[in-house]
Amino acid sequence: MDAALRAVLHALSLAGSMAWEILWALILGFALSAVVQAVVRRATVVSLLGDDGPRSLSVAAGLGVASSSCSYAAVALARSLFRKGANFTAAMAFEIASTNLVVELGVILALLLGWQFTAAEFVGGPVMIVVLAVLFRLFLSERLVREARAQAERGLSGSMEGHAAMDMSIQGDGSFRERLLSPAGFTATSHVFVMEWAAILRDLVLGLLIAGAVAAWVPDAFWSALFFEEHPLLAKLWGPLVGPVVAIASFVCSVGNVPLAVVLWQGGISFGGVIAFIFADLLIVPILNIYRKYYGVRTAAFILGTFYAAIVAAAYSVEFVFGALGIIPDRASARVPDEGVSWDYTTWLNIVFLLLAAAFVVRFLRTGGRAMLRTMGGAPAG
Repeated sequence: MDAALRAVLHALSLAGSMAWEILWALILGFALSAVVQAVVRRATVVSLLGDDGPRSLSVAAGLGVASSSCSYAAVALARSLFRKGANFTAAMAFEIASTNLVVELGVILALLLGWQFTAAEFVGGPVMIVVLAVLFRLFLSERLVREARAQAERGLSGSMEGHAAMDMSIQGDGSFRERLLSPAGFTATSHVFVMEWAAILRDLVLGLLIAGAVAAWVPDAFWSALFFEEHPLLAKLWGPLVGPVVAIASFVCSVGNVPLAVVLWQGGISFGGVIAFIFADLLIVPILNIYRKYYGVRTAAFILGTFYAAIVAAAYSVEFVFGALGIIPDRASARVPDEGVSWDYTTWLNIVFLLLAAAFVVRFLRTGGRAMLRTMGGAPAG
């Protein structure tokens, strides 16, 4: 076997090991998200996001936490909410929370990087939303909002439009428990669960493959030089600035960028740099192009600048607060899983949650799921 083939197999092996390590956590996260989405109606979301006040932004963040973790679907849904009357700032807050404050992201961060990164996610995310809201209040003109709305009303297609337009929540009355435990509740939950997986699968696989290749092929010396690992203070200042740039160039969004974040952390990027990298999933090149289609060139540029500033501010906040508290973890505690499949707790958890996923898939297929999958690319919601 030649060296090139061995290198490819090693990269694939690392990608497969990482996928096996986080599988149960992904299924758990998507199942919890599906339960909440199954009982929260889309019309309710729009009615609660009418302005950019603290209450509306808090509600937007809370609803986002319970929503999709697919960046493309979140961006499409934010545009749909905006077109239906939601405040632009509130729609952006919802978008941020629905990709960066979701349960599955937190669980995977804890598994691969440590609980401190999960805590930083849930501390830094609200900071990012607050900073963004302040920047929008200061610099977002009514004229630009009008331009964005006019462009949004054109209904140009981006990605995952059909998925974003679907309201798969349970219809009918009754308590939360009654609706959830009904046959309709099981059906709605299965629909949300499978559609979320279908939306995220491409980015997840891409992220795992890129992380495996980078871990196997890029020498540590490259990362050490890029992130100024030998200069601790400079590294802390540089990490939050360069993290989003690496994310933009990686083309990977949502939970798919966590495996690469592990590689970057081991390579020497700062704690805040990792958080900035993860939060920049809404600024990758394909999504920037979608912003251009949705809201116009000027608004897309405004989103890029303000999101970047908010990400850097949030990353600095967790870098220095967690550093002051002495809870930034040792790099040695993070790992790129390379053990493959063995009979340990991960395997047993994967088996249990794969059975749950199988039950959802069977229900999905028996209740019109195939037709839903065919329309998930779809057309923008009117």
